[in-house]
Amino acid sequence: MRILVWHVHGGWMDAFVRGPHEYLIPTTPARDAWGLGRGGRDWPANAIEIDPADVADAEVDVVVLQRTEELEEAARLLGGREVPTVFVEHNAPRIDVPNSLHPLRDREDLLIAHVTHWNALMWDCGTTRTTVVEHGVVDPGPLYTGRLERFGVVINEPVRRGRVVGTDLLPRFAAVAPVDVWGMGTERLPEAGLGDRVVPRGDVPADPMHAALAERRAYVHPNRWTSLGLSLIEAMHMAMPVLVLATTDAPRSVPADAGAIATDVAALVRASRTLLEDPEEARRRGAVAREAALARHALPRYLADWDDLLDDAVARGARRGRATAVALEGSTR
Repeated sequence: MRILVWHVHGGWMDAFVRGPHEYLIPTTPARDAWGLGRGGRDWPANAIEIDPADVADAEVDVVVLQRTEELEEAARLLGGREVPTVFVEHNAPRIDVPNSLHPLRDREDLLIAHVTHWNALMWDCGTTRTTVVEHGVVDPGPLYTGRLERFGVVINEPVRRGRVVGTDLLPRFAAVAPVDVWGMGTERLPEAGLGDRVVPRGDVPADPMHAALAERRAYVHPNRWTSLGLSLIEAMHMAMPVLVLATTDAPRSVPADAGAIATDVAALVRASRTLLEDPEEARRRGAVAREAALARHALPRYLADWDDLLDDAVARGARRGRATAVALEGSTR
C-alpha cells in the first residue's frame, strides 16, 4: 500500500520504511520539519520523497501521523479526501500523570498506536481505538568489543531535557569511568557543569556512532521518564551490557542479567564498576542483552505487526466509507 508519513523521528522511521510498502515522505526545498524528506538517510528506494503539492493527486491508502498538528496538514494536502489514519504516540505523558488526557481522545476517525505498553497504560485515550506496536530496529550486529574502559550513552538535547533523560545522573557514572555522550545538542554539555569526565561526542551518523559506542565497556540508560529509547535497544542488539533505570517500560525489555536494571542509582553505579573491572562478565551480560533484544525487538516482528495494523486500518476505512455511502444514499431518497 501507499503510506503518507512525515520524517519526524529518524530512528523510528529507519525501521518503519523497511516494510514492503511505498512510503510517501513530504519534501520541501527548506528540508525543514514539514519537508525533511529522506534527510540523507540510506533508506530503501520505496521511501519516496514527494512534493506536498503533489499529495492531492497521489494514491494514498493510509496516513501515519506522529504530531497532532499533522492531522490538519494531512487533510489540507489530501484535498479533503477521507483516508484511514493512524497516529503513532511516541511519548509518555508529562502532565497530570496518571490522569493525562490524550489530545486525540474520544475520536472515531483514527487509531492511536503506542510504541510501549507503558504509554498505552498512562495515556487516557477515552473511546479512541488504541493498540501497541513495540519498537523494532535494524540490527547493527554484535559489534561489541568493550575494549575501552569508558561508558557510552546516547541522549538528544541532554541539557534542555535535563532530569527527564537523567543528564544529572551522568557524573555518578563518570566517577567510575569517563562517560561519552552522543546525540543532538551534546555540544552544550560543558555549560551544564557535569565535569570533564562527561564528554560530548556530537550528533554522529548511526554507523560510525555504533562502531564507536561498541568499544565502550557498557551502555548507560539514565532516562527517568521517556519512552523506551531506540538507542538502548540498538546497544542491546550490539551485545553491549546495559545499565538501565527501571522506569517506564524498560523492565519489560531489559532482563536483570543483561547488565543491571534498578531505580537505585547507587546499585547501577556498583554494577558499572563490576563491568569495568571484569571484561569477561561484561561480555557475558552483553550476550544476554543481545538475546533479549532479538527476542522482543527484532525488525521482522515489528514489520509484521505494522502490516497487520495497516491492513486492519484500511479494511476498517473501507467499511466506514461504504457505511457513509449507504447513509448518504438513504438520505437522498
